[in-house]
Amino acid sequence: MLQKLFKFKGGIKPAHHKAESQGAPIAIAPLPGRLVIPLSQSAGEAAQPVVAVGDRVLKGQFIGRAEGWLSSAVHASTSGTVVAVEPRLMPHPSGLATLSVVIEPDGEDRWLPLQAPDYKNMSPKAVLQYLQDAGVVGMGGAGFPSHAKMQNSTVLEDLVINGAECEPYITCDDRLMRERAGEIVAGSRVIRDLLQVKRVLIGIEDNKPEAIAAMREAVEAMGETTFSVVVVPTLYPAGGIKQLIRVLTGKEIPVDKRSTDLGIQCFNVATALSVWRALNLGEPVVNRIVTLTGNVEQAGNWEVLIGTPMNELLALARPKADTDGIIMGGPMMGISVPAFDVPVIKASNCLIARSPALFPPPPPEMPCIRCGACARVCPQELQPFELYWWSRARQFDKAQAYNLASCIECGCCAYVCPANIPLVQYFRFSKGEIRAAAKEQKMADSAKARFEFKQFRAEREKAEKAEKLARAAAAQAAKLAAERDTPPGGESDTAVYAADAKQAVIAAAVERARLQRAETDSRDA
Repeated sequence: MLQKLFKFKGGIKPAHHKAESQGAPIAIAPLPGRLVIPLSQSAGEAAQPVVAVGDRVLKGQFIGRAEGWLSSAVHASTSGTVVAVEPRLMPHPSGLATLSVVIEPDGEDRWLPLQAPDYKNMSPKAVLQYLQDAGVVGMGGAGFPSHAKMQNSTVLEDLVINGAECEPYITCDDRLMRERAGEIVAGSRVIRDLLQVKRVLIGIEDNKPEAIAAMREAVEAMGETTFSVVVVPTLYPAGGIKQLIRVLTGKEIPVDKRSTDLGIQCFNVATALSVWRALNLGEPVVNRIVTLTGNVEQAGNWEVLIGTPMNELLALARPKADTDGIIMGGPMMGISVPAFDVPVIKASNCLIARSPALFPPPPPEMPCIRCGACARVCPQELQPFELYWWSRARQFDKAQAYNLASCIECGCCAYVCPANIPLVQYFRFSKGEIRAAAKEQKMADSAKARFEFKQFRAEREKAEKAEKLARAAAAQAAKLAAERDTPPGGESDTAVYAADAKQAVIAAAVERARLQRAETDSRDA
């Protein structure tokens, strides 16, 4: 039975540039001279180092322990010696350094003794913990810890396996589906069982006929009746989670909702493969498939160790002399890395050798002519020109009112803009400013709460001290009255003592009432 397809609004059809790299089989990249493995390779907290300079490590050995649930472990990509644990530059637009473990390979590439877990007899919680310890994260580029996405707290109906690979130039998932379809389907089956979904939809764009055939053959060979390999039209960004879910199921994810709220979860094909290797072979994530393309003489796909310097890897594709930079990811949503020698990380699905001929400098930015082309192609049904005006004017509250948070930064708007406005850069700037303002406000609120509590505690201690003194005075007066049958000065002295004690008790009670009123007013405010 044919799967009914739906459409999402907008989208563009840029030149594919996939033929350059999709023809040759996946090759194995040689050991680099040195590995630089960042401890921050997921969307959560960075891992904490568990090795020191001088330690000998084996391939697959823990070098970074997950810090909290939204974190993922990091492992040695080969055997060798730890020569540094220090901040190193990583592939990120900020150009900032992050704590990394530097390993000098010994050339043996010797694995730690591996033992596959008996995951079929393990509890779901234990399986998720194992995947976290294996360092499995989203391999499509997002890097979100996969075990956190598999924590099924809601009833799910559909599992979407993303094989669309809609960005130009990137072909690593295409080759992966052609050559390792059985492992991908087996990994998808594990995810299905963990999430307890009813249906698995594998979405692949129609410009990958060999991958489609391979995946269908693997599904049939495994007798998976709940699996469907669905061919979707080639339209960027059909590989976006919201867009692919819309095409496959017809469901639209609202701004303030997640796909799981609609009973759907989504994983990349490479992530499914990592799940299978972790649970069936006991292998943590120490390598990935990377497309090398762009301004090179021999484009292709390579199986690469995490931490390999990009310049050493790109040399395998023989970059041309006028190469002036590297783009990690695709040309639409990728980033220009800050240096040639930054390392390959788990999110590095593609390296594009950049050149002035291939990616000429952008033309000068012109004033917006209000043509509305950006709104027509926006897959999130936003008004990018409105967002641009508010971002440019630094009126971030208005940008938020126009659903800036829904922008997936796909670049469709900038691609069609006749005024050459780098719209995505404006949106990223606004998001950064909004995040910074929210962080500053949170810190201010926290400081205010601490100050108010400090004041309250001081007043409370003052009242308690006054009450204690009042009780002491009352006790002393009672003691004197008991010791004297006829106190000096007659009854007048006893009366004075009693009056003083009474006044002290009243003062303490008044102070307690004042503090209680102040606390109530503070909570109401």
